[in-house]
Amino acid sequence: MKFFRIAEYKLLAYRLGLAYLFYFLARVAFYAFNHAHLSVAGVGEFFRLAFYGLLFDTTAIIYVNLLFIFLSVLPLLRNTKPTFQKVLFWVYFAFNLPAYLLNFIDVAYFSYNKTRLTTNDWALVENEHNPLTLLAGFLVQYAAIFGVFLFLAGLWVFLYKRVKIVEEEVGEKKPYFVSSSVVLVLLAPTLIFGIRGFSFKAGVIPLTVMDASKYARDISQVNILLNTPFTIFRTMGKNKGFKEFKFTTEAYIAQNIKPIKQYQREVPTKPNVVVIILEGMGAEYFGVMNQKTNIPQYRSHTPFLDSLAQQGYYFTNIFSNSIHSIEGISAVTAGMPTFQTAWVRSGYAQRKVSSLAEVARSLGYQTLFAHGATNGSMNFDGYTHQIGYDTYLGRTEFNDDRFYNGSWGIDDEPFLQYFAQNINTMKRPFLATVFTLSSHGPYTVPEKYQNRFNTGDIPMHNVTEYTDLSLQKFFETVKKEDWYSNTIFAIISDHTTDDYYDYYKQKIAHHRLPIIFFSPNKNLIPQGSSDVLGQQIDIFPTLVDLMGYHKPFRSWGRSLLSDKTDETPRAFVTHTQFYQLIQGNYIYVLDLQGELVGVYDKTDLNLTQNLKDQVGQNEEMKKGIADMRAFIQDFMDRIINDKLQ
Repeated sequence: MKFFRIAEYKLLAYRLGLAYLFYFLARVAFYAFNHAHLSVAGVGEFFRLAFYGLLFDTTAIIYVNLLFIFLSVLPLLRNTKPTFQKVLFWVYFAFNLPAYLLNFIDVAYFSYNKTRLTTNDWALVENEHNPLTLLAGFLVQYAAIFGVFLFLAGLWVFLYKRVKIVEEEVGEKKPYFVSSSVVLVLLAPTLIFGIRGFSFKAGVIPLTVMDASKYARDISQVNILLNTPFTIFRTMGKNKGFKEFKFTTEAYIAQNIKPIKQYQREVPTKPNVVVIILEGMGAEYFGVMNQKTNIPQYRSHTPFLDSLAQQGYYFTNIFSNSIHSIEGISAVTAGMPTFQTAWVRSGYAQRKVSSLAEVARSLGYQTLFAHGATNGSMNFDGYTHQIGYDTYLGRTEFNDDRFYNGSWGIDDEPFLQYFAQNINTMKRPFLATVFTLSSHGPYTVPEKYQNRFNTGDIPMHNVTEYTDLSLQKFFETVKKEDWYSNTIFAIISDHTTDDYYDYYKQKIAHHRLPIIFFSPNKNLIPQGSSDVLGQQIDIFPTLVDLMGYHKPFRSWGRSLLSDKTDETPRAFVTHTQFYQLIQGNYIYVLDLQGELVGVYDKTDLNLTQNLKDQVGQNEEMKKGIADMRAFIQDFMDRIINDKLQ
């Protein structure tokens, strides 16, 4: 026997190749049985989707076959013997066939679910008292589909057995073990590379369900790109916190939470909209946001944005619904708050959701999203494509790494100029959104500004001042353009970060964000300010209102610039272990089961004095608790039962 195991490695490649073949055939079956629900323009389009689907197939196949792969390459001296090959056979099919069956369960179930199965679907099954009976009935009802599965499974076994290895004895053991060890060492990072989606770029997380949106020309195509073992693996542990509640009636929710909004603003000429999402820049850093906080020796780090706010309309009492960037972007662009688990990272993220981009497109807007990070970072490109943005611009499109900051992506100043250039090419009206980057850790500024901004108390102050200057230069550029005078600029942060002042170290105060609306056309945005209570998810309905959209849409936020008096000012303040609501005179804290933890005065921003014992005699408190529970119920219902549009 040759000490290098060429024949064994070829056989392993063949057996893994069979998995790819049968995953492709499962994709064909999926499309054949569900083509009425899938938008695919011909055979060429299907094969394009199947090609990109290999990314997701690779992750699933490696996960399923990890044990088989390692048993196949381990130097055990008896790898070619019939008994060991039998072990490999049973290991291979014991893992592959159940995983493969998931694809066919999905073939049948898709017509009801309209998305690939995820772990939340299994969670629903767990709640049934007779899951085996239900499964048996399911198999009978869809006998044709499972007949196809049985045929393909049999064919798979046949093709596996058709190619066999010749038994050989190991002659020279030392070279055998050395060469095998080299293969093992090289194999581990290769498998990790495949599981991650063939990327080790800094800041790029492993392949997720959301990434399928990058390759889809229609949202339904996501389901062809994906495979069910992948969606199960990638959503394990990601749906924690989503469960249905029954606290109140639908009538109470409709009257008090008003999850469906509708505005009738008359807009003679549709305004262009530019949304600027500031990375990590909470209200603490803005002078205009701190005129009433009475912080000793307070210092602003946003001189330009302060001046811009005073020329527009700004809100000083706004709270965050998110704690991470991917949550912040979904809050701003789709009005989705985050509590224990982010919707955008769950298996429910495949579903259609009302979004700023979709509303804009329905009104004839061209849409663009720009973020200077490495493409794939935080799944922004996949997410924005899914919710309706026509174009995504990232580090790849910028294509000049002279301005790469060495960690996340392109520095704000050059990237915002690039953003401005691309806006100039857009058809009017347009929705253009940019997410800044430089104020993300490790908080570095370009070398030429090292001395200019090295004056802050914490590193975040320095990069905030750099981003502020970058935005000043952006506005100096765009105000020369013809589209500028008919444009609304909306500025908000994705979440808060480091606190310097004690005021902002308080539990609730920490989550205060800036919201600034500005337009050179005062008919679009007047000058002024407001300390009315609001939240991050209010950006979405406010812009929908300002664009003159008249149809009903799902939103737990409200338009901050509407004159509707029946929409209650409130803020659902994000927390991973509690639901927090500011409404009226109080702050309410409920646990994840909806049980009351505490009630606090709205000025008690550090939640120090619990007024829970006063609830029985206070009607406003009772109403606040009821409203919080009504929101929890509606929030869960709409996510779980696909009512996010």
